[in-house]
Amino acid sequence: MMPVISFDTDKVVVNNNQIQKLILGDEDAFKKIYDQYAQKVYRLAFHYLKGKDWSEEIVQETFIKLWLNRESLDTEGDIWSYLSLISKRLSLNLIREISRSTSLTDKLISNIEEVYNATEENIYANDLEQITEKLINKLPRQQQLIYKLSRVDGLSHKEIADQLSISPNTVKNHMVQALKTIKANLNFSYLISIIIVLFVRFLF
Repeated sequence: MMPVISFDTDKVVVNNNQIQKLILGDEDAFKKIYDQYAQKVYRLAFHYLKGKDWSEEIVQETFIKLWLNRESLDTEGDIWSYLSLISKRLSLNLIREISRSTSLTDKLISNIEEVYNATEENIYANDLEQITEKLINKLPRQQQLIYKLSRVDGLSHKEIADQLSISPNTVKNHMVQALKTIKANLNFSYLISIIIVLFVRFLF
């Protein structure tokens, strides 16, 4: 893994000539670009992921992609815009992977909670409520109605069945499917909402 070290970026200059050399496979040019931008990539990834190992992984993968795709670079382009786009995509892909694991999701949320204060956590709680409402509104019409009658109005399955003239078993099946759909989409949506909040606060 490429090391992430401290350095004085003001002493490193990356110009169009360096990009041209990189395109041609010059390893010294690649190292100079790495020295200039590795810490910026790390800070961006850390702002998303709040974990040292995950962030260093993003740095490594970002510069591997830079090297492998160097021939497609524009010598007049902004190398930081290119690197930041790659690192954001990689970070979001990693978050998607994390969201599939309960333990990793818990770790990410724990990392975030260590960094942000209670006021900001309340913001996340409000975001979670809004996300859940959006997921409910995307359910099929009958599932929406039954879910809201159960969870918002507090009706029993039998009361819902009587009100809608359907069987209690049909009500149960709709609730099971609604809860399954919400649960399947909630973790990733919640994490993405957190990332959006973090992103709009991030200056780079």
